[in-house]
Amino acid sequence: MDVPELLARACDVVPGDVRSDAGFSPDDVRECLHRAEWDSALEILVDLPDSPWQTVAFWHLLERAAELLWMHRDAAWCRWRGREVRHGVIRAELRLVPPEVAGGRRLPIPGAGELRPMWAVGAPDTGLRVARVWVERAPEIPPGGRGVIRLAPLSPAAWSHLERGALITMHEGRPVAGTATIVQVTPPREPHVQGRESP
Repeated sequence: MDVPELLARACDVVPGDVRSDAGFSPDDVRECLHRAEWDSALEILVDLPDSPWQTVAFWHLLERAAELLWMHRDAAWCRWRGREVRHGVIRAELRLVPPEVAGGRRLPIPGAGELRPMWAVGAPDTGLRVARVWVERAPEIPPGGRGVIRLAPLSPAAWSHLERGALITMHEGRPVAGTATIVQVTPPREPHVQGRESP
């Protein structure tokens, strides 16, 4: 499929009353497609609010369109969102330890899921667990900074006990590198065999 067909198929599954954060609707997407504004159509579809109608197949269509448009960060985001449909959403407010304190990062946390630190997620798990980090609505979190993140655990089942308000800690060595407060936990929307997730 080419880009317009991929985007049109994705648009066809969007309910007519859905609006993006900026107020755009599926009709606006179709207008962009009519004007051959593929990147604008993709951006509207990616910006639509999280909802049960967003399936793995929906995100796969958008991921493929983004790849064909050479919009690599958008493609990575669509791949991430498809994973969340299968494994659930974990969002947290992360506060990094200042760089002058032991354990503090001296480099920013990159925003697009490149970093895979370890996390202490609490009972019933007493060990450290790996999860990738996606920074929401920012390219990165600066050293000592804070921001909202999404987590993609390597072993999702080990995180299933977490609830809103839970505190977890980020580790990149022995000292704590940051503390995160869970702000959202949403269960998977499509069946998937639980177990080790490919990084």
